[in-house]
Amino acid sequence: MNTEHSGATPGMSRRTLLTRTGAVAAGLAVGPVLGGIQPAQAAGWRVPGEETSHKRTWMAWPSSYTIWGSTLSKIQTDIAKLAKEVAKYEPVTMCADGSSAASQARSMCGSTVTVISSVPVSDCWMRDTGPLFRVDDVGGLDSIGLNFNAWGENATTFYGIPGSAYNKDRVVAQKLAAYTGVAFAKSSVVGEGGGVEYDGDGTLMATESCWVNSNRNPGKTRSQIEAELLARFGATKMIWLPGVYGEDVTDGHIDGTARYIKPGVVMVQLNGAVRPAVWTRNAQAIHDVLVNATDARGRRLQVLTIQGPDTLPRIAAGKRADFLSSYMNWTVTNQAVITTQFGDIAKDAAAKSAIAAAYGRPVVQLNLDNLYGNGGGGAHCVTMQEPNR
Repeated sequence: MNTEHSGATPGMSRRTLLTRTGAVAAGLAVGPVLGGIQPAQAAGWRVPGEETSHKRTWMAWPSSYTIWGSTLSKIQTDIAKLAKEVAKYEPVTMCADGSSAASQARSMCGSTVTVISSVPVSDCWMRDTGPLFRVDDVGGLDSIGLNFNAWGENATTFYGIPGSAYNKDRVVAQKLAAYTGVAFAKSSVVGEGGGVEYDGDGTLMATESCWVNSNRNPGKTRSQIEAELLARFGATKMIWLPGVYGEDVTDGHIDGTARYIKPGVVMVQLNGAVRPAVWTRNAQAIHDVLVNATDARGRRLQVLTIQGPDTLPRIAAGKRADFLSSYMNWTVTNQAVITTQFGDIAKDAAAKSAIAAAYGRPVVQLNLDNLYGNGGGGAHCVTMQEPNR
């Protein structure tokens, strides 16, 4: 196992959540859950890169007024807008919490989005709560879960939201896996899908602040956490990156700053003037680690960069510091990349051009201000791809 590492730095809040309660867990039968790594076939199991072919995208419908309060309808509007856009390029299945929520989701998302009510959800953060699907070289498909615990119980620690608000999301990974009929294995570490980037070719990258953290993995060393993640993802090398401890609910997820385009190629957003200085410093530090990094195949990484927006003209001045002004939190579909625009005309256009050139696919930019602002997450945070076998 190979490791590259740089230390973490403290930071400021990225996500602002409402201090409200949530729903309780529901009883849906859970499919096969295995305690250890499942037997390998051929070259073994691996989580493929997000740029590879998808069978569909999974999403979750937000329906709890006690979590979202008066902003619920705005969040639903953004989720529906995103789901309808993704559905232009690949199938979308939306999990809704019960028949009433499912009916509302169908009404708002339209006929191109499939809505189911048999996999209960607490909220919309499918990237963090859902299963990660793995493939092998002989057409197999299985899945793993990362034991979502409400971002290290940060929602409670920071904002007073009872842990029970996320009870359904704590078990949605295995229930969704059971719904799809694939085997499921629990990891022995705790974390979120948005906390790790993977190239599908042997290399992972993550911020230490998310994983080597007592709110998720008390008593575990970095080496122990690394070994487990590498085994679960079917990888052999981890690149540890700087992060931010204790100042946002995610402890500095990597998917807002640096993303894999394909094996050997990453993109980093160097923050514009609108972001607090601590995030700008952290983005630069991440960039500096990656430009000197090699991957599991011995390739020196090609590091592409874009600039974040310098202004958020639609956002009140007092809310800009906590706004997730990241173009990086895109979702990749079979035929296009879907990200956001912030109203900074020059920076929006430059980001769109750079992402399109990197992927060789069209880029769609949506106004998702409510999701990125009130939710503090973006298109990547609320989607999870299921790969084609």
